[in-house]
Amino acid sequence: MLAIIGGSGLTQLANLDVTRRELVRTPYGEPSGPLTFGRLGGIELVFIARHGYGHTIPPHRVNYRANVSALASAGTRQIVSVASVGGIRADLGPGTLVVPDQIIDYTWGRASTFFDGHDGQVRHVDFTEPYDRELRSRLLAAAAAAGEVVVDGAVYAATQGPRLETAAEIDRMERDGADVVGMTGMPEAVLAREAGLAYAALNVVVNHAAGRGDSAHGIEMSAIEAMLQTAMRRVRHLLERLCDERGCP
Repeated sequence: MLAIIGGSGLTQLANLDVTRRELVRTPYGEPSGPLTFGRLGGIELVFIARHGYGHTIPPHRVNYRANVSALASAGTRQIVSVASVGGIRADLGPGTLVVPDQIIDYTWGRASTFFDGHDGQVRHVDFTEPYDRELRSRLLAAAAAAGEVVVDGAVYAATQGPRLETAAEIDRMERDGADVVGMTGMPEAVLAREAGLAYAALNVVVNHAAGRGDSAHGIEMSAIEAMLQTAMRRVRHLLERLCDERGCP
């Protein structure tokens, strides 16, 4: 079964035919909210709002382990993460949809692994390619079927939040090779890998990153909100095409 994790602007799937909601308890505490089960494009899936259904949980306090554990226990085998980002690369302006293929992790202090040594064993996972290749391809195919232009490949910089970055920090990330910046990509991606779940992301660029474009001297939060409203309609349409009888994992 496919799971969709919704970020800022996607606290619910308006086009999801809801069948039930389920509160799930995990060994890692409470997830961000109940799991919402339903059908989209004729296929059953499960949805969870990363920041809670009232968007009350900041990125550094999201219980990523509980969210991934709850989805795994519900029978999920693939996760599509939807998240808003800032565009660092010049061609990734507001309104651009991106399917990233790499991550740089700048977060700190987050519970970032299921393998914390409590079972007396040290375990490692390969993370060379942090996103599942096949699921990425399905996202790109769904975008093409939906008539949406999506950028194939970008380096996602995961920052701590909840504040936005300084212009100098964005300069540093650009030198490191980052193309977009967000606050929730890690440890979500690696936890999915540890749980054996295929994981891919659909990023929505909602603003130029600090010091770039019309964010050269500051970022207008009201403009971000307006962009989210417009972009998430496109995201919902794309997800419908991902979840038709032919394309859903």
